[in-house]
Amino acid sequence: MADNLVYSSKINKIRSFALILIFVGFAVMYGGLLAKKIEWLMLTLFLFGVMFILLSCVVYFWIGMLSAKTVSIVCPSCEKPTKMLGRVDACMHCKQPLTLDKELEGKEFDEKYNKRKYRKQAKSNNGN
Repeated sequence: MADNLVYSSKINKIRSFALILIFVGFAVMYGGLLAKKIEWLMLTLFLFGVMFILLSCVVYFWIGMLSAKTVSIVCPSCEKPTKMLGRVDACMHCKQPLTLDKELEGKEFDEKYNKRKYRKQAKSNNGN
């Protein structure tokens, strides 16, 4: 069952979210065109559409800045360069689970390893 799971790179997930925001913004503004007989509704929908698109620009800018700080590695499966964000991530090209943490090598891939709460819990368990 676990072999059928397909993982996605965190950077690609955030970029996809920003792209969805653009399409939602266009759809909301299109709704404004359909409501052009009710001027206040048209204006409101246009403003919400523009806000979605501006939010998308902010998300794209943020992920671009974050992407510039990530660790670039070569995927062992597809041998293409990819970027890792966090302790565990997936290859941007072949979706291969990746980690640079020696403690996590050989363990089953789980995105919970990136959460601070899990790291604190693991440290307290190792300390006991």
